[in-house]
Parts: sequence; structure tokens; C-alpha cells
Amino acid sequence: MSRRLTIGPFNRVEGDLEVTLEIAGGRVDSARVCSSLYRGFEQILIGKHPLDALVIVPRICGICSVSQSAAAAAALADATGLPMPANGRLASQLILACENLADHLTHFYLFFMPDFARAAYRGRAWHAQAERRFKADVGEALREMLPARADWLRLMGHLAGKWPHSLALQPGGTTRAVTATEKVRLLSVLREFRAFLSHTVFGDSLENVTAIADAGQLAAWAQGRPADFPRFLEIAADLGLDSIGRASDSFLSYGAYRQPDHRGRKGQHLFARGVWQGARQLFSESSISEDVAHAWLVGDRPLHPRHGETRPSPGEFAEQPDAYTWCKAPRYDGGVFETGALARQMVAGQPLLRALVEARGGSVLARVVARLFEIALVVPAMEAWVRALTPDEAFCSPWQLPDQADAVGLVEAARGALGHWLRIESGRIARYQIIAPTTWNFSPRDSAGVPGALEQALVGLPVGEGESVPLAVQHVVRSFDPCMVCTVH
Repeated sequence: MSRRLTIGPFNRVEGDLEVTLEIAGGRVDSARVCSSLYRGFEQILIGKHPLDALVIVPRICGICSVSQSAAAAAALADATGLPMPANGRLASQLILACENLADHLTHFYLFFMPDFARAAYRGRAWHAQAERRFKADVGEALREMLPARADWLRLMGHLAGKWPHSLALQPGGTTRAVTATEKVRLLSVLREFRAFLSHTVFGDSLENVTAIADAGQLAAWAQGRPADFPRFLEIAADLGLDSIGRASDSFLSYGAYRQPDHRGRKGQHLFARGVWQGARQLFSESSISEDVAHAWLVGDRPLHPRHGETRPSPGEFAEQPDAYTWCKAPRYDGGVFETGALARQMVAGQPLLRALVEARGGSVLARVVARLFEIALVVPAMEAWVRALTPDEAFCSPWQLPDQADAVGLVEAARGALGHWLRIESGRIARYQIIAPTTWNFSPRDSAGVPGALEQALVGLPVGEGESVPLAVQHVVRSFDPCMVCTVH
């Protein structure tokens, strides 16, 4: 017997989300994901001075505002053709990495792990400990994590002045030069955060964690280790989280944390740019398109975001019977791609994540492991970036915006690929298009009827007869760490 189940709004998800499931034989047969809140930021920007984007776009979201700032600054830098001084690039990467790692930590402790403290899991060998550590509002892990996160964001204060909605990121670099004394303070913040990670999160050094190369080594390393990541691995093994949540197994990354060479020019990314479909392939920005066939938006064909528009359909519910969301359907070379920490590590060639995906596909387990591994990989890189800062040299180059330009800014936010496409005409913004990570992951069907990544990942999940909010569905949804307020503009 088939039935329909609509779930929403979800708690512990940033923004408004509804999921409609068609259930047959006790399993999800198909899913439709609805981003139910329209924002309008792209229209707000039309006619504004290009530098106004640096003030407006961070307000898209309060938890990943720096990522939006970084994409806007990158688009404006592309418009100017301006080389950034090495200090400016290093400081920009430190600011973005600080927010991304804070987001990863927040997701693990506040959004994801509290689900395992639910009464539905009572009787599992690990439940009492999960309840003590992770139960919402009262878990003892919160008393350890929240001060550590607050201390970590002191790095943002030193580099960007404040968080969120800083104006420190500019097309020419960063507005705030770092002194020699502040370098010492930044290294102190990094040292304290590393200690928290090694003691509480991993129970081992970051270098030992990132040396783990396959699932067998991971299981052996976690056995009996008294820290929160090993506790998650015990839960994941018991619940089979490595076997649920598989989407297209196609992954996309714009490349994260591009380093300057010795002359200040753009160098290599810490995590490479590219796409993954069984093998790594080169990335082509021109292969991106947005489809609105199932969105409450006006449009008759897929368009590259450089030419895209965001025009709400005036009578959307009556005139578009096939539409069910405000979210567009981004596609790469016509295909569905997942983005995020797992995508970054797949493209970059991280051995453990490649092994997990090759064995069971993209899964709840793989996404969470990728997020925590990324913390362990990025902190040592940040230590090197701070040491490379040269206090007596420039942090920002002067620039002049052109009256006419087409530009793009591509960055990697915590949740994945974030792109801003900008057109300037007569010194004003004539077009501004944004594709956020959750737009990729929570996209609707396209004009060919192909479901988006989450819609694919939900198919096949078990749903009990009396379940109104199935636990497996919640685990899969949260494994993508959605930010719904960034999804629709």
C-alpha cells in the first residue's frame, strides 16, 4: 500500500524545508524537496553600486556570511583583474577557513549528533552515552564545544573585526593588516583549538587522524577511543549509516583555499578544483546551468547563471502545476552533482574518503567523516598560513571598478560550491546570480524529470507504519548540512 508523507519544517536546519515522500512497501519510492521561503536578494542588488554587494550579500545568512562575502569579493576582483598581495590572500583564506571550520563543528555537535540521543534509540548499547554527551540543550559535550567555538572565533575578530557580516574582505585583499604581535595571538588561538580537537573531538593528534587511509584502519583506530568522533563511528557502524544516503556519486568542487605563489599570484588550491565521476576531471565553469522547470520561477529553458534571471511566477501555484519549490535546479554538463566537504575530498583525492565512496557510495557516514577530516586537514594549513604572513607588507591593493564587466566569484563554503555571477553596466549592477551549495544539493527535478541529489539520496529509506518523521530521513537530510536561507534568492 502506498501513501504520501510530508515532513516539515525540520528542526535544527537553518531555514525553511519541507520534504514530501511517496512511500510504497515501507520504503521511500520518490521524494520532492521544497525550499518554501523566497528571499529576493538577487533583485535587491539590481541597480546598486557594485561595492554595495559587499554589504548586502553577507545578510543572506548569519552562519555563513563570510562565504557570501568571499564570493562577492572574488567576483569584484575578477571584474577589476586585480592581483591580490600575498598577505591579502593568506588573510582572506584564514577568515574563510575560520568560518568553515566553525560551521563543521556546529553541524556535528548541535545539528547532527542530538538525533542519536532520541528515546527511539533507547536500548542501543551506545544510547546512554549519546544522551549524556549530545542531548539538545543539556548534553555535556555542549559545555565543552561552545566555549571552544567561541574561542576559535577570536581568530575572526583579529582578522576581520567581527563576525558575522564583516566588511574586511575586499576585491584587493583584506582591510586589516596583521601586526607581529597579532601573529603570535593567532597562533595561540590555533594552538588552543588544536588541543580541543585532539582531546575532545578525535582523541588523537590531527596528523594521526588524517593518516588513516581505509575503512579497516578507521574502525581499528576508533575502537575504545574515548572521544566524540570515535563515538559517532560506533553509532554509525551499529545503524549502518554507511549504507544510506547515496545520491548520484558525482561530485563538484570549485577548489578551496587557493594559495599565493612567491610573487603573490594565484597558486594551487589546498583542495583541488574539479569534478569526480569515477575519476577526477577538469572543471569548466561554462558547463553550469540552472533549470526552473519545477520551480515557481519564470523561464523556458536552462540557462548559464551569467545569463540567468530570478523572476517569481506571479500565479505560481495555479499556473505551474509541476512546480513545488522556489529552488532552481543547478546542473553541471546536464548532470546532478553533489557538493560539500565530501565532494572536496573526493576531488582532492583524500584516500579514506575515496575508499568509503568506492565501497558503498556517498553516504551519511562519508559526509560526516569528510567534514571532521576537513577540520583536521585545514588547521595545520592555517598554522602555516599565519606563519607566512609578513606584517610589514601590504594586505590590500587599491582598485578601480570598471563601468562595464562580466565577472564570476567561485569559492568553497563549508557546505560546498558557492558561485556569484556579476554584470556591471554603466557602473551599476545589471545582473547578479547566486548558486549556493544547498541549491545544488537540494535542487528539484529538472526539465528531464531527473531528481536532485537529496531527492535521490532519500529513495529506498525505510519508513515505519507509524513514523511521522522517520529517523533515517532525518539522518540523510542533516548529513548534507543544509542552509536553506542561502538556497533561494
